Amino acid sequence: MKRKSIIILLWVTLGTTLFFFLFFNDEKTFKNFGITFLICTMYSFILGFGNMIINDFLNRKFPWSETTRVRAFLSVISIILGNFILVYFCNYINYVLIQKTATVEEFFSQKYGFTNWFMINVALLISAFLHAKSFMEELKKTSKKEVVEQKLIAKSANAQFESLKNQLDPHFLFNSLNVLSSLIDENPQQAQKFTASMSKIYRYVLEQKDKELVTVEDELEFAKTYCELLKTRFEDSVDFVFDAEKEDYRRFVVPLSLQLLLENCIKHNFATSSKPLVIRVFSENDTLCIENNVQVREQIKESSGIGLANIVQRYSLLTKRNVFIEKSDDYFKVKLPVLADKPNVVSEKGEDKDKAYERAQKRVKEVKSFYGNLISYCIVIPFLIIINLTTNPKNIWFFFPMLGWGIGLIAHGMSVFAIGKKWEEKKIREILEKQNKR
Repeated sequence: MKRKSIIILLWVTLGTTLFFFLFFNDEKTFKNFGITFLICTMYSFILGFGNMIINDFLNRKFPWSETTRVRAFLSVISIILGNFILVYFCNYINYVLIQKTATVEEFFSQKYGFTNWFMINVALLISAFLHAKSFMEELKKTSKKEVVEQKLIAKSANAQFESLKNQLDPHFLFNSLNVLSSLIDENPQQAQKFTASMSKIYRYVLEQKDKELVTVEDELEFAKTYCELLKTRFEDSVDFVFDAEKEDYRRFVVPLSLQLLLENCIKHNFATSSKPLVIRVFSENDTLCIENNVQVREQIKESSGIGLANIVQRYSLLTKRNVFIEKSDDYFKVKLPVLADKPNVVSEKGEDKDKAYERAQKRVKEVKSFYGNLISYCIVIPFLIIINLTTNPKNIWFFFPMLGWGIGLIAHGMSVFAIGKKWEEKKIREILEKQNKR
């Protein structure tokens, strides 16, 4: 048992000792105070230690954060059964063994039934408070952990995305300079035009550098300009066909993805006038496809695969939809997902963090409300029973509020732990998934 728990139990012992000694003890002697203190110590430590063992065991086997519903059910059962046994054990030691005011037969008779029932309700009240406190501490800890994880994910995603985008500048510039160096030898005049066009293209690269997504229309216009530069070098050896649907123009793709894939087509395939390389850019089932006929060029140095890997990783940070690659002996095709909206990697993670914290706060309020209701029930109902049995024992009426409030309490618990918002969200997802499959 922790030192903090022992101190709390000692304060509870002192408080209950003073209460019973001052209001329920006719002889105010030091001996009676000592006996009352020992009896209260027994009750406090046996009940407190017993409930702590139950709570610690449930925390290890059924954590609140992982099995909330199961833990709530087991907590209610363990509170009732555990305190029933512990209270009867303490009362038996007190009245039969210590004070010797009752025999074994009398203790289990109706005479001590009310005393046992009253003590069980008091124990349930304290135990419910301890379990509620444990739940809120666990939930607070889990909420903080989720917030920290969201922050780490956001920072990691931001750093990874920036790293991927920074690969584009040297990669694009290196390949462009290779094309320019070839044109300088073959056609100096065309090289000048290429240099001017390349500056326009590189301006586009700089403009899109900090963007996660660009419209299909902007990317296609950029790709066409880039293809014109390639055409100046390869002339009839390469043909480009653009056949994207107009309705996709307002949707989004990863910037410079077409340019990287066009580079790969040229880099990995040979092109001649007799066997031209045909590159098609077209729409297909919410994807933008880049397809070329396969004319494999012998590679002196194995490809690093930076371009295609870069596109795949950037898409993975933005959407769950995958980049598909199809390859056969005749053609090579890459399918880029066309996105209807424009997500933001970093801001989304920040929003998820805030939403997670708000959900945790809301959850704490819901559970706190339930346990407040439970504690009120454990306090009020025993007093109603006392009032009923002391004022009019022949007319038993306390069953009505106990039953009515009890049903409401069960319904409240079901809404919080069994069929609350999580259940609604789960059913909504199931219905949507069925509709999508159809």
